[in-house]
Amino acid sequence: MGLFTKKKDNEVKPHKEIDILKEIKRAEKEESLWIKCSSCQELLYKKEVERNKNVCLKCFYHFPVTVENRVALTFDKGTFVELFKNIEPVDFLKFKDTKPYKARLQETQESTKKKDSMYCGRGKIGGIDALAAIFDFTFMGGSLGSVAGEKITRILEEGADKKIPVIIFCSSGGARMQEGIMSLMQMSKVTGAIHRLKSRGVPFISVLTDPTLGGVTASMGMLGDVIIAEPKAMIGFAGPRVIKDTIKEELPKGFQRAEYLLEHGMVDMIIPRKEMKQKLHTMLSLFT
Repeated sequence: MGLFTKKKDNEVKPHKEIDILKEIKRAEKEESLWIKCSSCQELLYKKEVERNKNVCLKCFYHFPVTVENRVALTFDKGTFVELFKNIEPVDFLKFKDTKPYKARLQETQESTKKKDSMYCGRGKIGGIDALAAIFDFTFMGGSLGSVAGEKITRILEEGADKKIPVIIFCSSGGARMQEGIMSLMQMSKVTGAIHRLKSRGVPFISVLTDPTLGGVTASMGMLGDVIIAEPKAMIGFAGPRVIKDTIKEELPKGFQRAEYLLEHGMVDMIIPRKEMKQKLHTMLSLFT
């Protein structure tokens, strides 16, 4: 009897099951072609957003990008070399919440193919040498832990020693709670390294992307010689919901967005992603 022959009236033909699986896969594929803007809530064709450098075509919101995309958008092709890539996090406190920190780290490392939330390197922007530290929000919310703090400190020391400008691209939910005080101390550690860099007359540019919160804002984020923000980026210490619940008051419209901070003198300029490389090149030209 053939594969697709109906044996009895109450039996389902095997090809029906195959058709259902194909429908599910087709629906999943179609769903993956679209992305919802977290700012205007519009449903957007994913490839169009990617062609627009991951910027919403409706409201100009700048979606978070991977560290690889950030490098490609900022540095001259083929010039960027990763530094300090073999440093890995340690479970100092044997911390456990819903699962052990060690297990959480391993799971995140396997899913992201990254060792931690910080990516550092050296490259050229319009032919000018620059060092960069880039937060990876896909790795535990870009949290600032001991590895991120160590890598940033090393890149700042490299800049101070070799007189090369340093750019930090911030995208973080703040300090990594699983590392406790070891995480919090990175704020002062990095701040000290920034002071040493500046004391040698080497430029430091801070670029705040969506979101930049907690200890990252409270330390390196607001210490740049020039502080740049991407449009509509959420920037602050605590999130607006937490602040609203604490003070029991309505917050101003656009509170903690880049445009609000620019209006109140907290950032120096807002630069769209399409213009970022050229504007950084101009600044580096003036500084160096």
